[in-house]
Amino acid sequence: MMLSTREEQRVVLYATTDEPTVSSSVTPDTPLSELNLNWHERDLPEKLRTRHVHRLHPYLGKYIPQLVEVFLRKYFSPGQTVLDPFSGSGTTLVQANELGVNAIGYDVSAFNALLATAKTKHYDLKIVRQEILDILNASQQVTQTSSLQLSLWSATGNGNGHGPVSSSGYLQRWFAPQALKELLAYRDLIQNYRNQEILKIILSRSARSARLTTHFDLDFPKAPQTEPYWCYKHSRTCMPTTTAYQFLKHYSLDTIARLEEFAGQRTDATVIIKHEDSRLADIPPIDGVITSPPYVGLIDYHEQHRYAYELLRLQDKSESEIGAAKRGSSQKAQRTYQESIAEVFRRACGAMPAGGILIVVAGDKFGLYDEIARLCGVEVEAVLKRHVNRRTGRRSSEFYESVFVWRKP
Repeated sequence: MMLSTREEQRVVLYATTDEPTVSSSVTPDTPLSELNLNWHERDLPEKLRTRHVHRLHPYLGKYIPQLVEVFLRKYFSPGQTVLDPFSGSGTTLVQANELGVNAIGYDVSAFNALLATAKTKHYDLKIVRQEILDILNASQQVTQTSSLQLSLWSATGNGNGHGPVSSSGYLQRWFAPQALKELLAYRDLIQNYRNQEILKIILSRSARSARLTTHFDLDFPKAPQTEPYWCYKHSRTCMPTTTAYQFLKHYSLDTIARLEEFAGQRTDATVIIKHEDSRLADIPPIDGVITSPPYVGLIDYHEQHRYAYELLRLQDKSESEIGAAKRGSSQKAQRTYQESIAEVFRRACGAMPAGGILIVVAGDKFGLYDEIARLCGVEVEAVLKRHVNRRTGRRSSEFYESVFVWRKP
């Protein structure tokens, strides 16, 4: 018998409730009152929570696919359309596609839109595999080449005679010289390939791991780690990362395997991803919403992926983030957050028929969602509570989230 995690042992909920819901068993007739969304580690081990493309790239604050599956199976049918106006890493879009439900996603973050596109794109597996392996080999040749070849590289406008370079102060600060050279070489080759989205995600994932940061604090690094350090993750002294090729190789092979796995489960349902502010979007007809909005004052999503923005030269729309950590969680920030979230749901309601469902997953620490529901004019059908026992990094505090079940009148 698998033991409970330490956090599960602290929370009485796990010892007193019925067995958690099996997401694949849910039907439209399953009563909300019978749903138990407090999954144990033994019920949903990591390999299930992060199967196929869900683990193409780490992403802080995303909900698990099984939670989305529960509400897709209960409220949506194949051929209908679900909207995620805060699509983030694309969890709703991927799960909808698995179940034959069309999906539309909006996100103000260019990186998020890129990641969701890479996850949901229809690939010719033979071609994408060939391209992933080819660019990996080509980038290695560039960074291990001779002085004469480096001069030729420079002559084509790709470097300065010492290999590819970047003027980004951020990149120069957070990456060792050899690691940066390897990442830039890979980046500059991407333009030669058809499947550029997935290659950019491999590069970003590798860059995240190759930064000068400790192994146990990849989410919130405060300063470059340039000296040996005691690693809480590995219980030993570790050295700062100086190269990136090992990550490029590992994530290339992992990506191929994940794309192949998802190809056997995906359907022909459509997926539309828009890099737009959903407060301003002209949303096409939908049947309902499943989403997890950003939490007020918690995460700066653009800054979370700063390495990707700098390396891939993505458009920065951080000033349009809703609930950004840099704006805090003051009463003024909370009011602005409520108005912004309500505007998104008003637009969503305008695109769906009467009786349309909205499933909103949020950590409502400040009790903001009753007012949001009032502002956007929805009917509150139910509010479900669940304990989230899997936290990121070294944080181990208990965390609860609410699942708001709303309907358009």
